[in-house]
Amino acid sequence: MMDSHRRSAASQVPYEGSITNATHYLEAVNIDDYADDDEDDDAHLFDEIAPEDEFIDVSDSDEDETLEKAMRTLNETIFLGNSVDAQVIEKNPKESLTKRPEVVDDFIRNYLSTKRLFKSLDAFQNEWYELQQRGQLTLQDRGLVPDVYLKNQELADSLSKLSIDVDNYKEIASKARATYDKLRKERDFHRMHHKRVVQEKQRLLGDMKRLKKHYEAYEPTLKQLRLRYETAMKEKMLIKLERDRLAGRISAMEANGNGPTNVPAKSEKPGKRATSAGGNEPKSIARKPTNPIVSVNAVAAAAGSTASSHPPALPKKTKLYEAMLPAEDRINPYSTNVDLPSAKVDRMKQLHTVKAHSMAVSAIKFHPKKMILATVSDDKVWKMWTFPSGELIMSGEGHKDWIADCDFHPKGAHLATASGDGTCKIWDFGKGLATLTLADHTQAVWSCAFHDQGDFVATCSMDHTAKLWDVNTGKCRQTFRGHADSVNHIGFIPFTNTLYTCSGDKTLSLWDARTGLCAQTLYGHMNAINHVQFTLRGDMVASCDSDGIVKFWDIRNVSELESLDVGPHSANRLAFDPAGSVLAVASNDGTTKMYNVQDRERLRDVSTNDDAVQGIAFDRSGEFLVTGGSDCTFRVFQ
Repeated sequence: MMDSHRRSAASQVPYEGSITNATHYLEAVNIDDYADDDEDDDAHLFDEIAPEDEFIDVSDSDEDETLEKAMRTLNETIFLGNSVDAQVIEKNPKESLTKRPEVVDDFIRNYLSTKRLFKSLDAFQNEWYELQQRGQLTLQDRGLVPDVYLKNQELADSLSKLSIDVDNYKEIASKARATYDKLRKERDFHRMHHKRVVQEKQRLLGDMKRLKKHYEAYEPTLKQLRLRYETAMKEKMLIKLERDRLAGRISAMEANGNGPTNVPAKSEKPGKRATSAGGNEPKSIARKPTNPIVSVNAVAAAAGSTASSHPPALPKKTKLYEAMLPAEDRINPYSTNVDLPSAKVDRMKQLHTVKAHSMAVSAIKFHPKKMILATVSDDKVWKMWTFPSGELIMSGEGHKDWIADCDFHPKGAHLATASGDGTCKIWDFGKGLATLTLADHTQAVWSCAFHDQGDFVATCSMDHTAKLWDVNTGKCRQTFRGHADSVNHIGFIPFTNTLYTCSGDKTLSLWDARTGLCAQTLYGHMNAINHVQFTLRGDMVASCDSDGIVKFWDIRNVSELESLDVGPHSANRLAFDPAGSVLAVASNDGTTKMYNVQDRERLRDVSTNDDAVQGIAFDRSGEFLVTGGSDCTFRVFQ
């Protein structure tokens, strides 16, 4: 009865054996006092238990000692996890106050206490003490409880950090991928450039070997010519000596009294004169044979003989005159108070498609005076068509390789074509054949352009040079050197003597046609420049490159005005409408992109060809747009 009462009394006291409580208190109850003073509740006095070091001396009965041992055993189990000596705890009371994680039973007690489940707590403590006294609880049953919330929080924090790291790594990976792609493109470009340089080196070595062999083949001829020259000089000296001796003898005969009658007249022949002299010596001289290498006329000319007063007449040659470049201060007729038509690109639609060639159409050009269109192709043929009906008028063959470009003479009677066989031919429509072939370039000719006066034509080539030709004489008047790569396009600034060229070395240059000197060089493109175009007024210039970048330039300040990106495909050709207000860009993706020149805004994209667009041009009225492409056709848009 007393044990159960004490157990219940102990159970009603909140358990203070957790790690948060520094000391433990037990309430001493005297049963006799309850019996004697039941009526007076205020008479009960509760004395504070002695400190922990005096706890051993309190001993009322055997039952108190048993409860004390049980409590000490429980404390040792809770704080130390196993049975230890009570004296060690008394000697080192601070060691039991170290903070430790909660064990299973403490966790359950705290949970039941916080939820105010005291009956469940009593039942749990009774059963737990019984099992503990019986020794049925193992060390694993009395183990520690993990802090689940803390672990969850730590896991959530680590998860958020890992998410941030993943995002950072993704961004770094994307930047690395972009850098890799850029480096790969640059590597491919430099590799291609290196291959081209190696090929050019091999070609130059081959040319040097061929020239060396060619010069070696000339050595015997030079020796033979030197021997002939020496022999001719000896013959000349002998003839001169013979002439002097004959002149001396004639003067001696005149001095002997024969008189001037013995001197033959101009109409007499040398044989008659020798016979009338009556002497043997002149006859022997007249019968003396001449050297077979030198002709009689040559001997007479060398000796200055008076046998013939008139030399043989030479065939007359037509005199070719060299053309002169006009004055530089000419006025552009389109720059002063002239209203030029503007193209209406927003309403343009395709009229028809003409199957022009058997291979890609490389360039197109309008006739300067008539509605005629010229096309050139990789099939080595040029053709002229009626426009806009597209009926074939004329075609020409003669080049040994593809034709890259063409240009009409300002008067419209001739056509110049530039070919991959290293030549530029000028075709006469009246005669129906090529009247002039310009063949000083050592590699393929990319482009050609007539001067506005028609006396000169300019060409550019893969051999890194450009040339200015006199159409009248067929001679090269100037060679423009300065580019470090293939010169892709050439032209004249309208109504000036200034040439412009663009090259694979990413530069655009302006040249003085009279001196052959480079006036300006514009830098800014990051890849090979394919084409350059000026407006008719000459106040605006644009260029395009293989990256699809179009740049507008200020020639006076030698600076870039603006850059447009029409990539990623290559931009092959440019064309301004007559007013210079619309710029059409022929792209390698089969489309033509239209831009407003003033605002630099894209107006529209037109799918013009099934393959890459290689040529593009507006007509003089600005009403039509013609494109030619690698699909072997040219298409007319209105």
